[in-house]
Amino acid sequence: MSRQHRYSGRSELDAALSDAIATQLTKGIAERGVASLVVSGGSTPQGLFKILSSTDLEWAKVTVLLADERWVPETHADSNSAMVKSLLLQDKAAAANWVDYGAGKEDADLEVARIAEILSAMDTFDVVILGMGADSHTASLFPCSIELPEGLSTDDPVLMTQPVTAPHRRISLSKRRLLNTELGMIHLVGNSKLEVFEKATAHADDDIHPISHFAHHDQFSLWFAP
Repeated sequence: MSRQHRYSGRSELDAALSDAIATQLTKGIAERGVASLVVSGGSTPQGLFKILSSTDLEWAKVTVLLADERWVPETHADSNSAMVKSLLLQDKAAAANWVDYGAGKEDADLEVARIAEILSAMDTFDVVILGMGADSHTASLFPCSIELPEGLSTDDPVLMTQPVTAPHRRISLSKRRLLNTELGMIHLVGNSKLEVFEKATAHADDDIHPISHFAHHDQFSLWFAP
């Protein structure tokens, strides 16, 4: 990985991330009139989302979408969509355009086709924020999933995956679509996550460690706090 941004604490990290994201989105709006922000779920980005929600941006020109989502309705406790709506799409950011994945609907294939059409019409993303699990998965590209080779190689922008070591079927953006971004951020908190990351990214494109397929690309950098 060519660049790493390390901070002493989580609040300092979240503030720096927010500034960098706002700068890139503003640049995208200035150049093309619109911008896009791909976010990840879980607990790590929650503080960042709260800061971003009150950031002065032309949010009405920003499209927000998830890197992946568990295939559960928004009423479910594990819904990332519900979390993003409650923390990020508030205050000033309430004006942003949200891409609804239709998670939890019965006809998943129909929803995947709809999302693929939306993604295919979008330009290069302005910002992609990825997290990483203790097994080195990122988005819903899990090392235990039989769909991992597809997710890492397909030209399609989106696919369904079924991890063995985590609950719920999931929808995930593919490697190719996630890499198609101006600015990529791998957002990690905690020394245990850093240890996993450093081992998992010792080699580029290691099929046992999905995060290695992103860490060695120039547009991605690590953003970390203990």
